[in-house]
Amino acid sequence: GLLALLLAIGAGGAAGWYVANETPQVSQSSSAPALGNSDGKPAAPVSTKDWTSTAKKVTDSVVSIQVQTTNGGGQGSGVIVDDKGHIVTNNHVVAGASRSGSISVAMGNLAYDASVVGTDPSSDLAVLKLNTVPKGLKPIQFADSGKLVVGQGVMAIGNPLGLSGSVTTGVISALNRPVTTSGEREGVIRNTDVVVTNAIQTSAAINPGNSGGALVNANGELVGINSSIASLPSADRSQSGNIGIGFAIPSNLAKSVADQIIRTGKVTHAFLGISVRDAAAVKAGVKVRGAGIATVIPSSAAGKAGLRRGDVITRIDDTDIASGESL
Repeated sequence: GLLALLLAIGAGGAAGWYVANETPQVSQSSSAPALGNSDGKPAAPVSTKDWTSTAKKVTDSVVSIQVQTTNGGGQGSGVIVDDKGHIVTNNHVVAGASRSGSISVAMGNLAYDASVVGTDPSSDLAVLKLNTVPKGLKPIQFADSGKLVVGQGVMAIGNPLGLSGSVTTGVISALNRPVTTSGEREGVIRNTDVVVTNAIQTSAAINPGNSGGALVNANGELVGINSSIASLPSADRSQSGNIGIGFAIPSNLAKSVADQIIRTGKVTHAFLGISVRDAAAVKAGVKVRGAGIATVIPSSAAGKAGLRRGDVITRIDDTDIASGESL
């Protein structure tokens, strides 16, 4: 795991998030989640759902990734997205091999060399391509992560602690959970490479090595790419594992990034044009938490829309914004 560590200290102590890869490191999170929109279908209770058919459907779509570099190695997971040999994983899983090193992708007892097609450190996503594409690849099916609901049953599939093909189940604990880490570009961590994931929080057990693996719904459709897990403040972060709080990158973002990388080798993102901090506005005598605008670039979309320094953003569409990080 190659993400830097930031610690969130509160009245109750510290709570940290770290990447679910070989060497866990921490980020921070704040703000309450907002519920997603229901697709009208009842969520499958995790206690009554027979997950055997789900596991059978998706296990062959998830691979184990081994990275070797001059500085050592690491392991993670990946998800097959098409029959041309493209695989989505976390950027932090393969960043060390972007410049020099080798990547091996295991499917059962077979291993294939792979190359990096492109990376997007700002979303902690990357796309690999198998150098030799075997017949019979089984791409995963994508679900609309915008229709997820809290309490919905999910399954995580990946390569935790080198145990390939492992599956665990749980529920979606929260949506739109801001989880912040420091990104990595070409094996070099810079303080400015900040990654804020609008994450799916899940109780499905996720451990080091699960990074880049699949979080799927009861139908076996991808809802997220597993990327980070929580640690207790007193835990030895080089040894600690799942405590029932894991995070995944929503499938809608993963699909958008993967499609762009496969098509062009790079990714573009919308740019609002403001810097923010935690703030609160008073409405009808009640303080409403939000993102306070500290600066506005005049020529940006925010500047042209009339946003000004001192404004406090409290909602985007139907999603409450409780902090600068949440925005």
